Amino acid sequence: MKKICFVLTAEFPVKAFLLSHLRALAEFYEVTVIVNTNNPNFLAEQGVSAKVIPLAIARNVSLFSDFYCLIKLIKIFHRERFAAVHSVTPKAGLLAMLAAWIVCVPLRVHTFTGQVWATKEGIKRFLLKQVDCLIASLTTHNLVDSPSQRQFLLDEKVMSSAKSIVFAKGSISGVDLAKFKPNLQARVSIRQQFDIPTEAVVFLFIGRLTRDKGVLDLAEAFISLNAKQVFLLYVGPDEQNMQTEITLRCGGNNSNLLFVGHTDTPESCMAAADVLCLPSYREGFGSVVIEAAAAGIPAIASRIYGIIDAVVDGETGLLHKSHNIAEIKDCMEQLLADKTRRIKFGEQARMRAVRDFDSHLITQAWLDFYRENLI
Repeated sequence: MKKICFVLTAEFPVKAFLLSHLRALAEFYEVTVIVNTNNPNFLAEQGVSAKVIPLAIARNVSLFSDFYCLIKLIKIFHRERFAAVHSVTPKAGLLAMLAAWIVCVPLRVHTFTGQVWATKEGIKRFLLKQVDCLIASLTTHNLVDSPSQRQFLLDEKVMSSAKSIVFAKGSISGVDLAKFKPNLQARVSIRQQFDIPTEAVVFLFIGRLTRDKGVLDLAEAFISLNAKQVFLLYVGPDEQNMQTEITLRCGGNNSNLLFVGHTDTPESCMAAADVLCLPSYREGFGSVVIEAAAAGIPAIASRIYGIIDAVVDGETGLLHKSHNIAEIKDCMEQLLADKTRRIKFGEQARMRAVRDFDSHLITQAWLDFYRENLI
C-alpha cells in the first residue's frame, strides 16, 4: 500500500474536518498523521486506522521550535518514504511542504482554508502573504476550500490556476447529514436548559470567540434590537477574553445573552436556534454555515470571500458588509420580524446543504484525487 502523510498543528482540525476522509483513505493507503497531540491514540478512538506521530508544531512563530520540527519532519519523511504529504493550516503547511520538497516527496499537497493576512496591513500582511506564496510554490497541488477563496488567491498571485483545485462546491469536509439535521427534541432540551421560552427567537454564533470573527459587532447589533423575546447564544472557546467585553457592551448582566463555551455537540445548539450569525472579517469557507443549513437554520453573515460560497443571499440567508453593525442589525431585524421568511430560508438552506455539501461527496472527491495522482 502506498503511504500518505497528513501534517497539522492540532487535534481539533483533524477531528472536525478530516475523520471521514482519513477513514476512507485508510482502506486503500497506509495513512500517517503527524500532529501536535498528547494522545497518540485519538484516531484509533475514532475508529480510524492511521498511525499518529506526535510533534509539537506551534501555531505561532517560534524559531527554535520551528527549526526543530522542520528537522524532525525531514528525518521522518526520509525514513518513511511517503508517496504523498498533505498539510492543513499555515504553520504545518510551511514546515511540511519545505521538508517534503527537500526530501523530494513526489506528491506534495496543501489545503488552504483561509488567510490570516487578509485582514492585516503593511509589513505584517506582506510577510504572512509571502509564507502562503512559499507554501504554494513548494507544492505539486493546492487544494482550496471555496471557489471565491481560490479566486482571491489567484488575484493576489499567491498560486497559479493550474495547481489549484476546489472539490465539488467547496468546503474541506462537507456536512455529516446524519449529525446535522432538524431535531425537535434537542431544540426543546437546550431551550429548557437555558430557560429560553418556546416562542423566543434565538440568534446563534458558533466558533472561536475572537475579534476577527466579528463577535463584538454582533453583540452591539444585538443590544440595539431592543426586543424582549430575543436571545443571543455564543458557542465556542473564548480565545481573547471576549466574553467580558461582549457582556459589557450588552449592558452587563443581560439574561438574554448566553455563553456555552466549547461543545462537542454543536448540532444541539443549532437545533435550538433560529438564525446563525457569522459576522466574520475573514473566512476560508464558513463550514459552520452549511452545518447550520443542514439543521434547517438560515444564516446572517459577512459578504466576504469564502462565506459568499456558503450563503446564497436572499435565499438561504442574508449577507452584510463586514464591520458594519448597522447592516447586521438590519438583517437581524428582518428575520426577527418575519417568521415565514425565516422558515423558508431555513428550508432552502437545508435543501442546498443536502444537494451540494453532503460529506460523502467531499470524501469521494478526496479519494478520486489520490487515485488520479498517486501513480
